[in-house]
Order: sequence, then C-alpha cells, then structure tokens
Amino acid sequence: MTSREKVFQAESKAKAADLKHRAIINRVLKQSDDAFRKGKEQFSDLEKARRHAANVKSDTIARLDYYLLEFESNFTKAGGKVIWAENAQQALDAIGEICAGKCASVVVKSKSMVTEEIHLNSFLSERGIDVVETDLGEYIQQLAGEPPYHIVAPSMHKSKEEVARLFHEKLNAPPGLTPEELTLVAREKLRQKFREAEVGITGANFLLADIGGVAITENEGNARLTTSFPRVHIVVTGIEKMLPSVKDLGLFWPLLATHGSGQKIAVYNSVFTGPRKQGEVDGPEEMYVILLDNGRTGILADPVARESLHCIRCGACLNVCPVYKNIGGHTYRATYSGPIGSVITPYLRGMKENKHLSYASSLCGACTEVCPVGINLHGLLLYNRRSAISGHHGSVFEKAAWKGWKMVSSDRRLLDAVGGKTKNFVINRLFSAQWGDHRKLPVFAGKSFSRQWKEKMNQDNAGK
Repeated sequence: MTSREKVFQAESKAKAADLKHRAIINRVLKQSDDAFRKGKEQFSDLEKARRHAANVKSDTIARLDYYLLEFESNFTKAGGKVIWAENAQQALDAIGEICAGKCASVVVKSKSMVTEEIHLNSFLSERGIDVVETDLGEYIQQLAGEPPYHIVAPSMHKSKEEVARLFHEKLNAPPGLTPEELTLVAREKLRQKFREAEVGITGANFLLADIGGVAITENEGNARLTTSFPRVHIVVTGIEKMLPSVKDLGLFWPLLATHGSGQKIAVYNSVFTGPRKQGEVDGPEEMYVILLDNGRTGILADPVARESLHCIRCGACLNVCPVYKNIGGHTYRATYSGPIGSVITPYLRGMKENKHLSYASSLCGACTEVCPVGINLHGLLLYNRRSAISGHHGSVFEKAAWKGWKMVSSDRRLLDAVGGKTKNFVINRLFSAQWGDHRKLPVFAGKSFSRQWKEKMNQDNAGK
C-alpha cells in the first residue's frame, strides 16, 4: 500500500464518520439535484442532446491535432499569442515571464481548475506577486488556505457561519454577517484588486477552432472584470477543451449550465478572440493562450482512456457519486475529485501512487448515467484497475492472495476440502482491513452446498 493510499483510507474513514460534514454536503447536493431535475426540462430530448455532444467531442478529440493548429492560426491572426506547454513547469515559466515583463505586482484570477492543477497561486506568491481569486467560492477557499472542494462549487462544504468567521478573521469584517452582507464585503475588496491588477488570468470552458475563440461561462461577472481591467489577459487551458466551431456553443453551453448548476444557461457567457482591436474601448492590450498538455497526450494515446478527455467539467458526476457524498472533495488530495478525478488523476500524476482512486467507487454507474457527454466513467474506473494490475502496481501479497483464491475457487475438490471454519479464518485475516470496521464479512457455512448435497444423496441412497 502506497503512502497516498494509506492517507486516503485514513482520511476517508474519518470524514465518512463526520456527521456534521455529511449533513452539509448532502443538503447542498440535494439542492443541486433538485435544480438539475428542473433545469433539464428545457431539453425536449436530453438523451439525444447528450449523444450529439458525445459525438462532437469524440470527433474533436480524434482530430485534436488538426483543431489545435486551426485554433492557433485563427487566434494568432487576431493578434493573440499561443504558448504550448508540455508540462506544468513550462506553463508556470511562461506566466512568470509575462508577469515579470509587465512588472506585475497584482494578478487577478477567475475560476480555473487548470491553474489549480499547476499550482499557479503558490508559484506567483513565491515571486512576490499578490494573486487574488475573484470567484467568491475560490476567494473563500483562498482566505481559508484550502484548495477547491468541488469542481464547480469550491466552498460548498462550508456553512455560512464558518464563512462569516473566516471573513471576520481575515478581512476584519463584523462578526455574524449574513450571506448577502458577506458578498458585499467580498465585492468591495475584490473591486479594488481589479483596478490594481496588471495581469488577469482565466481558464477556458471551451476553445473554438473555427474563430480562434476562448469561451468562458460564469455566474458572477468576475471573469469579465478579470479580462477587462488588466492590460494583459492570460488564458491557461488544457488542450482537450477544444470544440470545432462557435456554433457548437448552442449545444454545449446549455448542457454545461444544466448539469453544473441546474440553469438553462449561465448568467454571463463570453467569447474572446484576441486582444483589444483598434477602435475598441475596452479589453486587454495583450492576450495569451497557454495550451497545456501535462499528461493529456498520454491519455489521448490510450484508445480506451481517451474518452475521459471529452469531459466538460460540469461536476455532475461528483454530485451523484455516493463515495463523494460520504468522503467529500479534499479526501482525494487531487485537483480533480469524484469519478472523473479518479479516472484521470492516475494519468496526470502517475498510476502507481494514485491507483487507489479508481477503487474509490461503488461502480453503481450513476456518474455515467448523468454525464452530459456520456462518458463511460464506471467502465473507465474498471479499466484503470486492470491497467494498474497489468502494470504490476499491485503488492506482492495482493497478487499471491488472489492467485491462491483463484486456484481454490477453480477447483471443486480444493474448495470442498477446506471447511467453513478455515475459510472464515482466512477471509478475516486477508480481507478484514479492506472490508472496513463498519461492515460484516460474509460468513461461510460449516459445510459447502456441494458437500451437503453429496451427503444427502448418500443418505437417500443408503435408505433405499
């Protein structure tokens, strides 16, 4: 068992027993489920929309090299600059160089999981740059010194009382403020940062190949301020966010909004096609798009795993996952949690140290059922398990145990030769820790059915 797996099991056990935490999470996820049920009514045929979206993403990922070059060509023609980053360090170095060239002392960021993936905030802070999250949920997490808890709702695990205490401690806000009052405090603090920032950094919900565009969808308007006030706009995005055409947004924006928050469409939807043009009154003077690989081409090279690159980061699979509902987002200790995180993290951070995430699933299939682009998530979790074993990432003890189990289970004579008492002893010794303290292991009968049947037949024959 790896050190990561030991930590995961210990923290999962503690978090699952935290009834206060579970009550908060299940209340929030129940609200999300109710909103989704209402929001999906906008689709006359949701399954048809999902199939169409899946086909678009499948075709795009299969021809990703073509669409990436098309995007680069069109974005460059509009005055933007594209930077290709093979790994996190190359992306960080590029951002650092841009910020240094502009003598940036303040950077504002809108919500971006990719920047969490490359640990951008700590990188900039170490260089004396004041980097500020402008999404309210992300801002709360930044003040708390914690990573996002959920792909879409970063601070969903915190009660309003916890946030009020946090604002009182970190921002000197009056104690006991209401959510509305807390929002006003955050607004006042963040608007000053928008005015001071030299550089604004965002992610991208979608890249649009045919127009060289970056599509961003949000509900607070902070992304628009992040891209409007600073002189420089940097987009950091994974290469898989590509769509062939701006026309595809008519399908993908509603799917993302409905599955992410139960809305028909998000409040603010923007498409950026480069820096400010001559005659335009707002927008950045310079715009960069950093196309990040960081393990994605490794997923692309696998004909089975590449389906996970279809993900549009709506968070729906997290919302329905029974494991996520019990252990929460931070227990995964990964940028992407829940089912989709369990699928892709072993590829992004190494199978050996992260294979345990693929076992953090009931395989109920709820994640696959709810995915707006129809990713076979529970099937990919099984695929990861097979890949871990075929890659010899299992322990010697585990391998020997299953080999012995297979040998005995495949031979009726061996199975009957071992009594129920011995079977129960072996099962308890081998599997009690994995089975958990709160579940009872199955109990074998003293005699197998086969042996009981033979004895009965012998008795019947003897009585004749």
